[in-house]
Amino acid sequence: MEKLMTMTIGRREFLRGAALLVGGVAISGDLTVPAGAADGSAPAQIRVYSTEKANYVMTQTVVKTKEEWKKALTPEQYHVLREKGTERAFSGKYDKNHEHGIYRCAACGLDLYRSEDKYDSGTGWPSFTAPIAPENVSTRPDNSFFSQRTEVVCPRCGGHLGHVFDDGPNPTRKRYCMNSAALQFVATTK
Repeated sequence: MEKLMTMTIGRREFLRGAALLVGGVAISGDLTVPAGAADGSAPAQIRVYSTEKANYVMTQTVVKTKEEWKKALTPEQYHVLREKGTERAFSGKYDKNHEHGIYRCAACGLDLYRSEDKYDSGTGWPSFTAPIAPENVSTRPDNSFFSQRTEVVCPRCGGHLGHVFDDGPNPTRKRYCMNSAALQFVATTK
């Protein structure tokens, strides 16, 4: 009996490892969505930058059922974050926000962007030149709507945030074009 349990656990660990390997393969650059954040499996540990601690910290990915996400988010947030929706241009509350602070993931609270990196791209969506830290956002190819884009997702909960484009200003030449519904703004002092 003990040998059978060891064999079952071994198979389970093998399958979990295979899922982590497949889920963690870098498709675009070196940033991926960690297993557990987007695929609904068990939570995993990830390393991210915390503005509160002013340092890197370890945190757990957030894994919830579809029903739990629907209870936790507004219908618009759910559509954007969990169904890869997009709000209409110029309709989001953060497009013209010029306050000093931090933009967090509306689903899990992970620090994503600083107001210092926000700029008016003229697109109607809040745009940033860079995330707080490379580890605080993940990217993956998005070939929907007959185009090739790069989707930006939260590495902690797997929520869809927006897209990143190579037409931003110096120094990064990046435009992280985010949905206001995917963000939560927290004002800070300068």
